Amino acid sequence: MARARKPKAFGSPPAPPARPASTKPRARVIPDVVAGRMARRIAIATGIPSVLGMGVFVGSYLLVSRGVLDIPPVVTLVASGACFLLGLLGLSYGVLSASWEDAPGSLIGSEQIVLNIGRLRESVRAMRSGGT
Repeated sequence: MARARKPKAFGSPPAPPARPASTKPRARVIPDVVAGRMARRIAIATGIPSVLGMGVFVGSYLLVSRGVLDIPPVVTLVASGACFLLGLLGLSYGVLSASWEDAPGSLIGSEQIVLNIGRLRESVRAMRSGGT
């Protein structure tokens, strides 16, 4: 007599359903030149304030431990927090001040910020209108 086979409880998973062909246009990728420019600006705009934020703790410790100044802990906390906040703002500045074209733009990039914010808004509007 043949025994009935039991289904496997931990067998191989079922095949995933086939994905329908996407009708949306393919998203553009940031060119390497532009990504490198953004990364350099972000590294500078976040790195310097972050190092300063850590330096506030070290400097405050040295000044207090050697008896040069009596710095209240809240002053150290506020000063380092302000540096780290400036570093956080540097993330946005690094992306928005970089030229998104192949041309490098200026050293500071202030002329690019308004242009890039406009591009960002257009992109968000396009995603909202196309997504719903």
